[in-house]
Amino acid sequence: MAINTDLVGKSYGPTEYKYTSKDTILYALGVGSGPDELNFVYENDLKVLPTFGVIPAFPAAMMGMMETGANPMMVVHGEQGITLHRSIPDEGTILTKAAIEAIYDKGSGAVILVKTTSTDEKGEALFDGKFVFFARGEGGFGGDRGPSAGAIEYPDRDPDFRTDMPTLPIQALMYRLSGDLNPLHADPNFAKIAGFDRPILHGLGTYGHAGRAVLSRGCGGDPARFKSFEARFSGTVFPGDTIITEGWALEKGKYLVRCKRQTGDVVLSNGIAMVAA
Repeated sequence: MAINTDLVGKSYGPTEYKYTSKDTILYALGVGSGPDELNFVYENDLKVLPTFGVIPAFPAAMMGMMETGANPMMVVHGEQGITLHRSIPDEGTILTKAAIEAIYDKGSGAVILVKTTSTDEKGEALFDGKFVFFARGEGGFGGDRGPSAGAIEYPDRDPDFRTDMPTLPIQALMYRLSGDLNPLHADPNFAKIAGFDRPILHGLGTYGHAGRAVLSRGCGGDPARFKSFEARFSGTVFPGDTIITEGWALEKGKYLVRCKRQTGDVVLSNGIAMVAA
């Protein structure tokens, strides 16, 4: 079925996400937090990782992507961004609206850009999201190619920070409990059909690990200083790999971010993080 480009501009939602501190703790464990980040995994003086915002926004974004008619088996998550308006409460209800902002024709596939806005029950802004999906085989419909993907040029110097984060063999099994139950991340047979030797870590799992590094090294561990983070998914992480996050400080409050596996393969690129002083 051809992708439906008439949906550009259409809004969806709001979706409702009710959560408690157990959900924010489970997410933190799913992206590698542990005893050295106790205030994210223990209810005493609990704080919420800023990248937790992708969890309540994900269903609304998927609602928009699915309605385009793209085959979900052929869709990959290409890029992710989040902009925080304030720190996320450790429990409550989050309402999210989504809108298909653009569908671009890349020839071999279609890029579907979905923007989300999330508020609390009172309608007060919490965070905005940017979800970019690439639907393989859905291009060639004669549409606008959109902006060039481009690649960030990283400074020709050592990074200002480097954080090595080993993942657990059960990392994907933990992360999926936050809502993304795609069998690619749990079922070895399904992973083989998709072309992988074994289940892979969710891209948003890698994104969460990178966000933890930015929070620790760029924000001193204070979620209130974490303003935004966007990045492109460039490679595959397997549970048990080590995610190495590098950050280069540019002008005040801006970092370029990149993640590699222990093999040196880049798995997250074009990362830009903004933090408050």
